[in-house]
Amino acid sequence: MRHYLSKYIDHTNLATDANAADIEQLCHEAKKYELAAVCVNPLWVKTAAEHLNGWDIAVCSVVGFPTGAHLPALKVAEARQALADGATEIDTVIDVATLKSRDIDGVRADIEPLAELVHEQGAILKVILEVALLEDEEIIRGCRWAEEFGADYIKTSTGMLKGENSGATVEAVQLMRESVRPETGIKAAGGIRDRATAETMIEAGATRLGTSSSTEIVT
Repeated sequence: MRHYLSKYIDHTNLATDANAADIEQLCHEAKKYELAAVCVNPLWVKTAAEHLNGWDIAVCSVVGFPTGAHLPALKVAEARQALADGATEIDTVIDVATLKSRDIDGVRADIEPLAELVHEQGAILKVILEVALLEDEEIIRGCRWAEEFGADYIKTSTGMLKGENSGATVEAVQLMRESVRPETGIKAAGGIRDRATAETMIEAGATRLGTSSSTEIVT
């Protein structure tokens, strides 16, 4: 039952109180609508992988979520476990403070070891910038550094911040698209709750969409 938007969507449940039944339902919906991926907290990677075994649907796990203020070694350990449990995509939150401090060596240490690990396993790395906390120049720098250090996708937001423009915006997606090579993906996430918004983000340059409103978008 594939909609043309289905191939863009990472069907997401990162709720603190998500339980096994919720993850099973997430996977059921992903299969029903043939979505690109499910995105879950590390605790639920193995469950999602079991439910999606045999399906062409990626299992994505978050790392250093939601603040990014984790030691690089811990992010690597978290990613290694997620990959062992069946994740084929990793969404990591950049160390925002290090990026804002213009510390290129710190950002390299934050991203490059993860990229090496993920790519060794044949998986994909997405780096979340949390654009609501950044100036345009910082978004550009974050995109370029993340790409240089091995990111396959650059992602707008965790979706965990509150307030106006706390998630994906058209302006941020356009700026990110202009800041990286054509082959580098852009994932828009945060506040995408209907088809019109999804289509607008794709028109702006997004190649993936992170949303918990997938069924509303594709039906």
